Amino acid sequence: MTEPAAAERVALVTGASRNIGRAISERLAQDGADVLVHAASDRASVEETAGLVRATGRRAEVALGDLTDPAMAERMVDAALERFGRLDIVVANAAIRPESTIEEMSFEDWRRVLSLGLDSVFLLVKAALPALKRSPAASIVMIGGLTGHSGAAHRAHVIAAKAGLVGFAKALAHELGPAGIAVNTVAPGLIETRRAGSEPAHHAARTNPLGRRGTPEEVAAAVASLTRPDMRYVTGQTLHVNGGALMV
Repeated sequence: MTEPAAAERVALVTGASRNIGRAISERLAQDGADVLVHAASDRASVEETAGLVRATGRRAEVALGDLTDPAMAERMVDAALERFGRLDIVVANAAIRPESTIEEMSFEDWRRVLSLGLDSVFLLVKAALPALKRSPAASIVMIGGLTGHSGAAHRAHVIAAKAGLVGFAKALAHELGPAGIAVNTVAPGLIETRRAGSEPAHHAARTNPLGRRGTPEEVAAAVASLTRPDMRYVTGQTLHVNGGALMV
């Protein structure tokens, strides 16, 4: 099959209402992709993201819903195919990052984080696979995190989910490589974002050689690079965007 030009590609980005997800959506549009942008419930914010996509001259579709519902992934993929006719890129960004000691963490707390941060990615990949297999340059990018590699206190559930994504991506890279689907993880470090709650306690101890926080746009650039049709020889990898806080 002939690889698609950038302007022929279609992307689906979860957790796209703000911050990293919004920046990824806008960057993929700037690179020529039409984008389906997802949010759990914040329609106003995700419509802003869709507006940024459209401002680049590309098309956008909005999807709202709970990613832990197995039917939601199917609905998003169906919406992308109905609106755009194809699907080439899937970016799994949605997650929650609460803090709790292991003594205080309930099994319900654990399951809530793992369900959105890891289980929902399994559901999304399963739903998207038939469409991705029809693409000559398909790419799946999972958004991991620095603490999934370095660890941190009071985030056992979050870190387990992020570390799980790395293993999941490696397994899929082996399994989906023969179908031409590249699967990678981008692991942001400390990024300057708008937060719904207070600053996580472990951030105070984080330093890096660059001496600053990263930006959502820098994470988006890393994601976009891994989805390019000429990056087909990169799969099963974790690209760290952390200012050198962790060097692997």
